[in-house]
Amino acid sequence: MDARLAPAVREALEGALARGDTGYPWGTGYAEAYRGFARERWGWAGPGLASVAIVPDVMHGVGEALALLGGPGDPVVVTPPVYPPFFATAARAQRPVLEAPLDPRGRIDPATLEAALARAAATSPRAVLLLSNPHNPTGTVPSRAELARVAALARAHGVTVVSDEIHSPLVLSGARFTPYLSLEGTEDALAVASASKGWNLAGLKAALLLAGPAAAAGLARLPESVAHGAGHLAAIAHGAAFAAGGPWLDELLVALEQNRRLLGELVAERLPGVGYLAPEGTYLAWLDCAALGLADPGGFFLERARVALSPGSDFGTGGSAAVRLNFATSPAILTEAIERMVGALARRR
Repeated sequence: MDARLAPAVREALEGALARGDTGYPWGTGYAEAYRGFARERWGWAGPGLASVAIVPDVMHGVGEALALLGGPGDPVVVTPPVYPPFFATAARAQRPVLEAPLDPRGRIDPATLEAALARAAATSPRAVLLLSNPHNPTGTVPSRAELARVAALARAHGVTVVSDEIHSPLVLSGARFTPYLSLEGTEDALAVASASKGWNLAGLKAALLLAGPAAAAGLARLPESVAHGAGHLAAIAHGAAFAAGGPWLDELLVALEQNRRLLGELVAERLPGVGYLAPEGTYLAWLDCAALGLADPGGFFLERARVALSPGSDFGTGGSAAVRLNFATSPAILTEAIERMVGALARRR
């Protein structure tokens, strides 16, 4: 994001440096701050401190979750188009990927998901469903009812869920985030959370691996190096964000709301051939460029417009004709990006 550091985070880091507090990560401050944020924002007390482990970042946490829940050959179900590192992390774990593509509205299709879960369960009793909640790249925020349906299907087929909830602070008006572990029947599930997306802290590496009651004992099997891989200053920053960064986050959400609306207007007026469903969360927009007839939309706009978009082909099934746009910038830059894309298309004709 193009955003300055939240004052609460900056002050916490400055205080740590002034104290010379630059050793190993220790204590439960980060986890306690997350639980407080979850209680305030979502009405959820969160898991007990014994059910939380610190990890270097969210995708490292996902990789460790896969290692706790199975091994090579055990399938991983994903719901594409979805965050590309899901595929890479499964591949590094030597775990085959089964896809349950989203429906045209960018939502989980229960019938498609159930078919994929059944295939996964038939392959191995240690299959995993890897969720993106909120969903990257579509910005979809599954409702509580939708997630309850997912939980019921996973339970029926004996598939364990790992929920990536890195974008959970970034839910816009019209939607509400539901922590997966807050649902009934998710006792064996794992989730991963962080302040990195909500407060622009991706360069400060620290995340939390959260376990349901039946999965908590497994956290003891995490290698000691995992906890040491998180940065102490990062944990301080993330804890400060969750504990005291609410006002800054609220201002950010207002700006993202405005940019979401602006982007919708710009696409409708200037790029009428591009499909766009307004995201419910995140700062990401999924643009369907199929009607433009471009073999590689991401490459075209990078070369011809000098606008860097994430190529949809990286996100699996349903992404080849799309691009992902980050709208967490100024209205002026967002407008310029769209105008550059319009100009590139005009010069092509």
